Amino acid sequence: MRESGEMYLETVYCLLKDRGRVFAVDVCDALSYAKSSVSRGINNLKKQGYLTADDKNGLLLTEEGLKKAESVFERHAVLTAFLMKIGVAEDVAEQDACKIEHVISVETLNAIKEELKK
Repeated sequence: MRESGEMYLETVYCLLKDRGRVFAVDVCDALSYAKSSVSRGINNLKKQGYLTADDKNGLLLTEEGLKKAESVFERHAVLTAFLMKIGVAEDVAEQDACKIEHVISVETLNAIKEELKK
């Protein structure tokens, strides 16, 4: 999955946790992306089986979409915590974690998790 798809899934996941219901316009607002970009991204995620959508309930994560979104969210949280632990300011740690979360290996992420336990 591409970085943009992961960003959309993580955003939908976070918005669902906060609001209980989310629509494409909410994703546009959260990411400051154009409606056309979000529409294209959401349609791709629907085709891949990660999302469903309807006018009443908005965007919903499928079981597979939920697993993927939780994985991306966990990577983000772990990386943010690690960066802050080593002295990076919270806002910078959040921004950097958002970039790193899409390319980090499982091995490196697991090593960081172990380091955070110390």
